[in-house]
Amino acid sequence: MAPGAWLNYHHLLYFWAVARTGSVADAAKELRLSPSAISSQVKSLEQALGQKLPLRKGHRLVTTDIGTIAFRFADDIFRLGAEMQVVVREEPARRHVRLETGIVDDFPPLVAERLLRPALSAVPGLRLVCRRGSLKPLLAALSAHEIDMVLTAESVADRVHGKAHEHLLGECGVAFFGGERLATLERGFPKSLDGAPALMPARSSPMRAPLDAWFVEQGVRPSIVGEFEDQALLRAFAARGLGFFAGATVVEEEISRVVGASVIGRTEDVRLRFYSITVDRRLRHPGVVAVAEAARAAPFS
Repeated sequence: MAPGAWLNYHHLLYFWAVARTGSVADAAKELRLSPSAISSQVKSLEQALGQKLPLRKGHRLVTTDIGTIAFRFADDIFRLGAEMQVVVREEPARRHVRLETGIVDDFPPLVAERLLRPALSAVPGLRLVCRRGSLKPLLAALSAHEIDMVLTAESVADRVHGKAHEHLLGECGVAFFGGERLATLERGFPKSLDGAPALMPARSSPMRAPLDAWFVEQGVRPSIVGEFEDQALLRAFAARGLGFFAGATVVEEEISRVVGASVIGRTEDVRLRFYSITVDRRLRHPGVVAVAEAARAAPFS
């Protein structure tokens, strides 16, 4: 490209989509263009730069060394553009500050409220928007700057790269709760749990494996009457007194009040950890900052 020549950002966008998705077909589907149009635009960019960018390797496309450098620049350019749209989408005088948070399905709702509460206190007029979902699409939305933060109950440090970062917000032990009919389980805990009806998190939950291991260590085998991916649904059944269940000690008072159950025992041998995932931004969201600072100032355990 000659000095002073303008870069065609449409061509760069098409290359960025191809490098990010790994194929011309996927990029064409995402951009709603024909594969031939995508290919010709990428070739135009290569001609302008005087460099080969993607190469075909078997059935997939990979970037050359120069292509990798170009992709990193393109990634910064288009992600910063997406961030600019979020900031200036509405007139500042009329715009509420929105904190859009992705909450992984198995994250305890009452813990989420506890962690997000400082943002509401710190940012006047904050509008909190919470989106429930599985981890992978929430991370994709975070990467695309559609949301500001993801809350997860398991470490995903091995799955986030580049501009994404994981932060431990807090950890705590486990309390066991039972309705009025199960209040007698407090006597002789934890041996009293042997054969008692239990409402358990799904096997995919990060709480499940440590709980199962703890039951084995204690030599007890509860009678599992239900397994739930959704904690709100689990607690709806718990409110009917159908079984005991486990929850985070940090919100045990709230759980007791909401469900109408009392604590029958606790253990610190099962640890629950709560994380936030964020991405680097030129302008840090004040709500995200408030959540992180509150966690550092007053960590729960």
